[in-house]
Amino acid sequence: MSFIPPSLLDWSPALRPGPVTLRGRNVTLEPLSAERHTAALWEAMLSHEDLWTWMADSPSTSQAELREALAQKEADNRAVFLAIVPAATGLAAGYASYMRIEPAHGVVEVGNVLLAPALQRTTAATEAMYLMASHAFDFLGYRRYEWKCDAENLPSRRAALRLGFTFEGIFRQHMVIKGKNRDTAWFSLLDREWPARKQALEAWLAPANFDSEGRQRQSLSQLQTSGS
Repeated sequence: MSFIPPSLLDWSPALRPGPVTLRGRNVTLEPLSAERHTAALWEAMLSHEDLWTWMADSPSTSQAELREALAQKEADNRAVFLAIVPAATGLAAGYASYMRIEPAHGVVEVGNVLLAPALQRTTAATEAMYLMASHAFDFLGYRRYEWKCDAENLPSRRAALRLGFTFEGIFRQHMVIKGKNRDTAWFSLLDREWPARKQALEAWLAPANFDSEGRQRQSLSQLQTSGS
């Protein structure tokens, strides 16, 4: 008799994400606040309009406009936005959200991920994604954690694979964003896969995995492969 994952037996709905503070060694995620985070995000993203290339949003032309955009995200009851605050600075340098939330089916997506240049390709950025996944699986009880992006957004696709998501395919002509067609690449991570992915992420994030100059001893991709 084949093994049936617990998530397929006697299913009870997952908990809906809410404003939460998630603390790690290198980063803290906290509820996005226009009042607290506008100034830091404005400084972190100033003159980096390319950050919005793959976003549904467009770059703000003023700090006041950014504040209004963040206020709208803060009030949006369809998604839960979290500011990403690296421990090294204590200042918000990006944000991400839980979105397309379906507690009855145990499905939630991580999306609207925006990282300032100073946060990109850092341990803090990886830990932020780890903390969000861990909260979704270990505390809220989700069965399926999704990652979607424009099929032409190769950095996002590489990031999903590095974090342990499985590529599921391309939804052709899925959306129209800023007046242009978007084919969407779909990725997922399942609850039965999470323990191995979690172990790899925790091994990569461990201080022992970095030398005195902060260089990784083993890559996350290597750890994901060895633990799969």
